[in-house]
Amino acid sequence: MKLDQNTGLVLEGGGMRGVFTSGVLDAFMKHECYFSYVVAVSAGACNALSYMSRQPRRARYSNIDMLQKYEYISLKSLLMQGSIFDPNILYERFPNEIVPFDYDTYFQNPATFEMVTTNCLTGRAAYLSEKHDRKRLTAIAKASSSLPYVAQITMVDDIPMLDGGIVDPLPVQRSMETGHALNVVVLTKNKGYRSDEPDIAPPKFLYEDYPRLRVALRRLNDTYNRQMETIERMEAWGEIIVIRPQRQLEVDRICRDPQKLERLYEEGFAEGERFVYEHSLNL
Repeated sequence: MKLDQNTGLVLEGGGMRGVFTSGVLDAFMKHECYFSYVVAVSAGACNALSYMSRQPRRARYSNIDMLQKYEYISLKSLLMQGSIFDPNILYERFPNEIVPFDYDTYFQNPATFEMVTTNCLTGRAAYLSEKHDRKRLTAIAKASSSLPYVAQITMVDDIPMLDGGIVDPLPVQRSMETGHALNVVVLTKNKGYRSDEPDIAPPKFLYEDYPRLRVALRRLNDTYNRQMETIERMEAWGEIIVIRPQRQLEVDRICRDPQKLERLYEEGFAEGERFVYEHSLNL
């Protein structure tokens, strides 16, 4: 597979497993490996923001160092703010005060960056970009990472949105549909991973105003497993390149152990560097 300026970069979510992705992207930035099209979901979208703004180690600092200091994953946050991930710290204080986001560099970046959300009205994926409005950009990132059941619905353009991983957790098809026949896919789980959780209908009192969202939630794990099967088949056929954790995962979606997170970040960085060296890249 010959990679070029039209190769797409696809980033999976995965909660705190996303520190692997932040390591990969930091390695890419170290070697000035930049893609002209990036599509990302949930935690992948949040990590990609620092890649698009050219801020190495910013995502790592937010995901590991600041997690210990601010404890932004907690049941207290879920009870007080409606989200297990503290939205005030993550989407207000972090980008504007604690680890300032370089909006100017981000907005001037000519590359296309799409974040995947789930439209609660239609139960379908939305692929959203923003290169001018800070508040809308933040709302899209927040929506893309708003996990069902443990986060509040986020409004974007007056449309209720949730995590894009509900309906399109591995958006390779989206990248291909936008003209990117070749793709590099960064996963946050080991090869062969499949969700063994049964798909169940949401309780009747949840999302009762969004029947199509409820249908999508009933298919969530099946959707993920089918997409993962497609990814592995395309990888075997040489149609895509996959970067994924090689060591057995010890980090779950809401892991708060800094040593485990650091090990996964370092593995991501090493895998990112290995990819660049193997393909002699300077996109």
